[in-house]
Amino acid sequence: MPSKRQHRLHARRQFHPKMVLPPSAEKPVYSSFCYDASQLRERKLPDATACAQERQEGKIVWINMDGLQAEELNRLCTSFGIHPLMAEDIMARNERPKMEESGSLIFCVLPQMFFNDVDDCIELEQVSIVLGKDFVLSFQEEARRDVFNPVRARIRDSESKLRLREADYLVYNLLDVIVDSYFDVLEKLAERLEALEDSLVHTQTKEQLAQISYLRRDVATVRRAVLPVRELVAHFVRSDSELLAERNEKYFRDVLDHAIQANDFIDSHRDSLMNLQDLYLNQINLRMNEVMKVFTLLATLMAPATVIGGIFGMNFVHMPLLGWRHGFDVAVLLMLLAPAFMILWFKRKGWF
Repeated sequence: MPSKRQHRLHARRQFHPKMVLPPSAEKPVYSSFCYDASQLRERKLPDATACAQERQEGKIVWINMDGLQAEELNRLCTSFGIHPLMAEDIMARNERPKMEESGSLIFCVLPQMFFNDVDDCIELEQVSIVLGKDFVLSFQEEARRDVFNPVRARIRDSESKLRLREADYLVYNLLDVIVDSYFDVLEKLAERLEALEDSLVHTQTKEQLAQISYLRRDVATVRRAVLPVRELVAHFVRSDSELLAERNEKYFRDVLDHAIQANDFIDSHRDSLMNLQDLYLNQINLRMNEVMKVFTLLATLMAPATVIGGIFGMNFVHMPLLGWRHGFDVAVLLMLLAPAFMILWFKRKGWF
């Protein structure tokens, strides 16, 4: 279970107002795919200046920048005619998912999502995509992981549909793998919910209540990240930009369906968490009621002995059985018989 410090850092990472990424100590990594139906050139590029030389007439070029440095980013954006405000959004951290059309470019920013099995927490990384005429630029915060490898494999396949379509079809593929990454995280959350539900049926501890709190925070984080993505993809579907081919609209609709499904799963997880919290409280109340029932039963069974002992404890000179040799035995016998009779009667009534 994640520590409180990890969750505080995690929450700060996700809900802090918009801020610019700190300068990266590592040099950005550039990868380039320049292709058409018959040819493919895949290269690693040294800097932003080399990226500007990748464009070729009649071919689509995809440049992916892993690791963001302001100077390198501005140089690359200038080479491809990207507005400085877009560059600022690319460098920003925790930018709200959105899609914008500006002149001859389409810009979108959204999170890709990972589940950290080591720390048992959810991590988000912002991805920015710029679509222009015959080129696509993608920007990621760090190079150690991404979800674009399936897209790279499709480009390398000379018979794939990706090699035959326009640049917006490449954007569809990038959005598709990003949205699909949400389902892996949602599946992990579902597994944690099921495990927690199974444990709550048998035992109830303070640690389980803390797990419910952590899960609610994780689900809230995922919801805030994924909910705007639905509207982002819907903008692609509704757009009449010349950069978006009409025949590719159905593919963006498919991504939109996936985004809606992801939001439905999130709502389902939220409902499950509320049910788990109610289950926890109900189990605690049930256990408390069982304890109170035992205490009430013991107090009730001891009542006859208390009454008999109280009667014979009164300071009267003339009292039945007080001077009798077997008076004590009779009193004890009454104290035992009365609870036994009460137990049989309660059992017959079904009270326990």
